Amino acid sequence: MDRRGRIVDGLRVRPGTPAALAERDTRWSAGGELGELTEPQLAAAARALLKEGVSDLSDAQELLWASDRYAMLIVFQAMDAAGKDSAIEHVMSGVNPQGVDVVGFRKPSAEELDHTYLWRIAKAVPERGRIGIFNRSHYEEVIALRVHPEWLDAQKLPDGDRGPGFWADRYDDINAFERHLDRNGTKIVKFFLQVSKDEQHRRFMARLDNPDKEWKFNAADVEERALWADYQAAYESAISATSTAWAPWYVVPADQKSVTQALVGAVILETIGGLDLRWPVVTDAARAENARAREVLEAETVTPRG
Repeated sequence: MDRRGRIVDGLRVRPGTPAALAERDTRWSAGGELGELTEPQLAAAARALLKEGVSDLSDAQELLWASDRYAMLIVFQAMDAAGKDSAIEHVMSGVNPQGVDVVGFRKPSAEELDHTYLWRIAKAVPERGRIGIFNRSHYEEVIALRVHPEWLDAQKLPDGDRGPGFWADRYDDINAFERHLDRNGTKIVKFFLQVSKDEQHRRFMARLDNPDKEWKFNAADVEERALWADYQAAYESAISATSTAWAPWYVVPADQKSVTQALVGAVILETIGGLDLRWPVVTDAARAENARAREVLEAETVTPRG
């Protein structure tokens, strides 16, 4: 296994094992690959890794598009201020925007509430050859709603118990949905950006202290922060139950944004690389047509550059 493969393997939550979020380091948790470096050295190494990854991802996206066999769905979940937006911005900075769709799921509309909770998710799944990014996702249904079970009332569900069995059924639904997607060519990779409570506090304060960033602050986020332990428990349960062979979770340390971005890029590249994609084969008939087109082009007079 090469260096990138070892890093990625250290972030993966293996199927059937606990996520063990409380035991993971929010600064670095990938088997000590870069753990001995000082903070400035770590940031520099992460930036170099990200730069390399952005370039490689551009080539990988072109191959994904050209082969037209698979789609890729990237799911981001995190506590507020963990860096989802910046990870998406920096990791995807080198790809062709025509081949990427970013979807942010907000409060469900009246129409969406009249369908099952996976209805709007299924509609947003990327088509073959494309990369789809969910900035928050169907996992809000087993995380935010588990912390706020009163929000379930809006879904007009049949009467029944809302205890552990209810959430276990939702995990089963999600696993089956994602397996269906994987079997039909949509490769899924899921990220939990794990930020510490102290680092979230620093980022909230930085937004309040900077007039140009204050617009990013939402006072309601502080109310959710008070439920930190409840959210950690909900994430622990959901990630442990839904990290599967076909749709694995990666817990990415998020206290240093440059490290987060580099690790996300490494996981995406490793995932696309595992698809064994191939460039389209040019048929003999098409090659003959191309040869005739070449003769026409070669017969033209072209003004030299300069």
